[in-house]
Amino acid sequence: MRILLWHVHGSWTTAFVQGGHDYVLPVLADRGPDGRGRARTWDWPGTVVERTPEQLRHEPIDVVIVQRPQELALAAEWTGRRPGPELPAIYLEHNAPEPHPVGTRHPIADRSDLPLVHVTHFNELFWDNGQARTTVIEHGVIDPGELYTGELPRAAVVINEAGRRGRMVGADLLARFASEVPIDLFGMGGSVPARGVRLMGDVPQARMHGELARRRLYLHPVRWTSLGLSLIEAMMLGLPVVAVASTEAVEAVPPAAGVISTDLEKLRAAVRRFAADPEPARLAGKSAREYALARYGVQRFLHDWDQLLARTVAVKTTAGR
Repeated sequence: MRILLWHVHGSWTTAFVQGGHDYVLPVLADRGPDGRGRARTWDWPGTVVERTPEQLRHEPIDVVIVQRPQELALAAEWTGRRPGPELPAIYLEHNAPEPHPVGTRHPIADRSDLPLVHVTHFNELFWDNGQARTTVIEHGVIDPGELYTGELPRAAVVINEAGRRGRMVGADLLARFASEVPIDLFGMGGSVPARGVRLMGDVPQARMHGELARRRLYLHPVRWTSLGLSLIEAMMLGLPVVAVASTEAVEAVPPAAGVISTDLEKLRAAVRRFAADPEPARLAGKSAREYALARYGVQRFLHDWDQLLARTVAVKTTAGR
């Protein structure tokens, strides 16, 4: 199958292109948001190819995966076929609803001609999906291996643009956690002026897993976002988790994998306990890895997507006869 999709979410796309299809990514001269082409910081297979808008007009596309509202118009303009009526299409929603958690209507809520895929059950529940046909395909993550050593009695946090996103990602909580255990903050544009928080910057993917695995625990302070893939990766590495019990984190982190709560004092006690005693941290990390592999393994993810892709193309082909 030949699939058109935009390079929007690098980690998600890295898992998706491990499948047995050909993947066509739009590319523009400036490699801006509407034409990034192939990733430069992830290792993608040769089945991922770049095409300019001019080339897409003659490209034999079987199905398009739309991830942003503007891509509906771009796909129609660049391929000459309208997603849904003329070109089999799937709308993939990565995010939790904003600005209102339950009153935000999805951009395709008035359409029933293409499936709407959410990456978490939380997102499907909280978006106003209208008449859209929804399904959930949970994340898939390539296993980085059980690299955990926990040799550094510090907490790892991965948040992009923590300073700008502020309370939404729990940046304001880092100072309170740092009073219990030193924190290493990884991510693009990290800027949280808090004592005890060390900014690690945007570490290349090739080094990130090894760096996370050296920290004693993974801290997930996020209040409102979709499920961060860095949380799942940390669990697969074997890190124990201390997490704010919000959005999909309550499903992703089982009790044996660490501590998840809305009680900040319980969370602070947990990071203090893991930092002080490596053995409970190691045991919780093993449970975290086992759970993450079972639920978020990339083969399950690819199987679920293959089934939906086949149904979508088959339905369109049958309807066009």
